[in-house]
Amino acid sequence: MNGKRRRRLLALALAGTLAGALAACGGQGGGGGKDVFVFGTGSEPKTIYGPYASDGETFRVVRQIYEGLVTNEPGTTKIVPALAEKWEADASGKVWTFHLRQGVKFHDGTDFNAQAVCFNFDRWYNYTGASQSPDVTYYWQTVFGGFKKNEDPKLGPSLYQSCEAKDPQTAVITLSKPSASFIPALSLPAFSIASPAALQKYGDQLTISNGSVQYTGKIGENPVGTGPYKFKEWKRGDRLVLERNDEYWGEKAKIKTLVFRAISDNQARLQELQSGGIDGYDLVAAEDIPKLREQYNLLEREALNVAYIGFNQKKKPLDDIRVRKAIAHAINREALVKSKYPPGAEVAKEFLAPAIEGWTPDVPQYEYNPDKAKQLLAEAGQTNLTLEFWYPSSGGSRPYAPDPSANFQSFKADLEKVGIKVVAKGVPWTPDFLGAVDSGKAQMYLIGWNADFADADNFLGVFFQAEQPRFGFNNPQIFNLLNQAEQETDPAKRVELYQQANKVVMDFLPGVPYAHTKSYLVIRKEFTGLKADPLSNEVFAKVSPA
Repeated sequence: MNGKRRRRLLALALAGTLAGALAACGGQGGGGGKDVFVFGTGSEPKTIYGPYASDGETFRVVRQIYEGLVTNEPGTTKIVPALAEKWEADASGKVWTFHLRQGVKFHDGTDFNAQAVCFNFDRWYNYTGASQSPDVTYYWQTVFGGFKKNEDPKLGPSLYQSCEAKDPQTAVITLSKPSASFIPALSLPAFSIASPAALQKYGDQLTISNGSVQYTGKIGENPVGTGPYKFKEWKRGDRLVLERNDEYWGEKAKIKTLVFRAISDNQARLQELQSGGIDGYDLVAAEDIPKLREQYNLLEREALNVAYIGFNQKKKPLDDIRVRKAIAHAINREALVKSKYPPGAEVAKEFLAPAIEGWTPDVPQYEYNPDKAKQLLAEAGQTNLTLEFWYPSSGGSRPYAPDPSANFQSFKADLEKVGIKVVAKGVPWTPDFLGAVDSGKAQMYLIGWNADFADADNFLGVFFQAEQPRFGFNNPQIFNLLNQAEQETDPAKRVELYQQANKVVMDFLPGVPYAHTKSYLVIRKEFTGLKADPLSNEVFAKVSPA
């Protein structure tokens, strides 16, 4: 073992100050030994358990440890086999048969099989109490709807009905109705398959106190999946360490030890890369792209995302369309995108990304017009309007918003120009900001979305197919239109329905989309193999020494 490698591994074992240790051992730009790869992220995971996750940084870690029945081909949006080798539906489109891989083991040595698949699906379906909160099981509710016994009357019937293990390698999932987005939705880390033995050992119980989630079950700190990496340790505020799964059923990871470090500040991530503290990071700032391109491997993602200002219509006067339109006209989206976003970013006209079928330019548009904004506010009788504006003050960097605080300051200035007093509510992304938005506590907020799979249902369906606390409205026209689109199996008709839905949504204006942006990752030239993924689904098992 060479000297640099020995120092690197020793640094990972120390319980002291990781940043200094990694920087020292990383030294001259190679990050030390080639069997360790340290990656800088925008924030820490909420919990390392997919069903309770809804943010990209949690998913980033979950994807390395867990696997689902299907996934997307690295670097593309194509759905390919994962734990299921193949699948088919019956003539009704409601009964799906999954043929599973043989010889797959969970990290605890137990068998992956059809019984494990059904155990996980039935567990999610039977969630009760706090687990039915929309900010806890966000993806179950946006994809499958309700639970076996809904405790909230606003929850509709579940798309999921049952799972049967016909034999160890055959799982049959029955839906309540056809769904054109069911298979791509299964690629979400929220539907990763966990070891039943680990779930029974550690538990996934939780409570909610004063709007904050408390994980009493310990599966989120002891994750057990089938993926190419297995969990080693998590020192919050310091590092999260994964080790190669040498018993992995597929191609083994090239790097033995994978470390994630949460560094919320863009400049700090850059400095850590330059000093040798990390080997790569996500969410490269626009101004850093030219210099990084010369010295490092810069990887570009396609713009499958949207940044938007959200309105909670339960918080008056945002229930007044004139107020919502006034805000839309007050926001100088063009100036923000031009000054704060990387090359390739564009102003958003609607919530759906242009690369997704169903996008249409024929939607109501709200040009920057402060005078019109003032006029609309006067018509609404809101000449002295005060609004709470929530934004992530730390840990909120995302591909759609590399610098949320800068976006907030720009929009705050725009709103004040038309006479709106802004009460700043800057709080950390986890748990305060995301919890406030998903629970309906936030009045107006700065957030966005990265595609999980390349389908209009993953944008419009996730946002507006049913009533949600973050938006606080009940619009049967929008709900019914999106339900119809999800169930439509004719591709051309489905596109038409989503184009129609885009027009209706932007006329109703539940928020102001403002940017679609390409995003960038950077890694040292001493490493290769990492592919930028349009869904932010990077496979770190592919990383190898150059």
